[in-house]
Amino acid sequence: MDPSLLKQREAFKRRAMENPVVERRTKKPEPEPGSSGGGKSRPTKKSTKTDESKPPKEFDYKSMAGSSNVKFAVLASVVKHLRMKHQENDMEPLSIDEILDEMNKVDLSPRIKHWLVTEALVNNPKVTVVEGEKYCFKPVLDVHDRKGLLRLLMNNDTRGLGGVLMEEVQESVPNYQKVVKNLGDQVLIIDRPSDKKQVLFYNRKEPELIQHPINEELQKLWRSVTVDGVDERNIEEYLQRHNITTMQDRIIGKASKQKRKVGGRKWDFKTAKTHNTHIGEVLQDYSDKK
Repeated sequence: MDPSLLKQREAFKRRAMENPVVERRTKKPEPEPGSSGGGKSRPTKKSTKTDESKPPKEFDYKSMAGSSNVKFAVLASVVKHLRMKHQENDMEPLSIDEILDEMNKVDLSPRIKHWLVTEALVNNPKVTVVEGEKYCFKPVLDVHDRKGLLRLLMNNDTRGLGGVLMEEVQESVPNYQKVVKNLGDQVLIIDRPSDKKQVLFYNRKEPELIQHPINEELQKLWRSVTVDGVDERNIEEYLQRHNITTMQDRIIGKASKQKRKVGGRKWDFKTAKTHNTHIGEVLQDYSDKK
């Protein structure tokens, strides 16, 4: 053999030994269970049977992600719809299906509907649950007509509770504008200085003094009595001698009155203490000049 070829062969072996190469073996595909392959099939780790000892976990609607905004938007629209029906004097309680039907939201998902029935509407302070499955609006004031509003204002005035906000009347009383207008001068509407909200008060009118006719002879006797030179103590003694009751716990006697001096003390430039003596040549006396 040619000696040059042998040298090339030896040099190639040395380079191959300096750079070792690891060979990757490809895995053989495992035969599927039930196939006619000769290899043994390994049992699968996943079992189709469920553990009967553990009860199935209930679905938590609060842990749903991305649906809270939709849920509360639906809740707000339901409460708004119930309030609108109350203000229109339609106070008949409705079921959740009837409410959604009137709102044209029949395609609402069962999850949101279940949340409304079990949590949202039951715990909402603006909703009253009737018979466990029907709902109606719960206003701030338990007033439905003109007489009820007037009775409430009179009761607040008697007990010193003040007035009622106009927005509460608007929310509670159906057709509140007509009701307030029919009350007329029986109520007063005042703007609150802090936030300019209107407040309704009962307009309590003081009873007028009854004018009784007085006999002319009694008028002449009343005018003929002279009390000149008689003080309150002498008048009280006279009434007591004639068995006439007088007002008690009153201070009888002349109150000591001090006359207030109109003018102050006259300023005497000569005897008064002078200041700023270093400018005495500039000062002049104007006390004698008028």
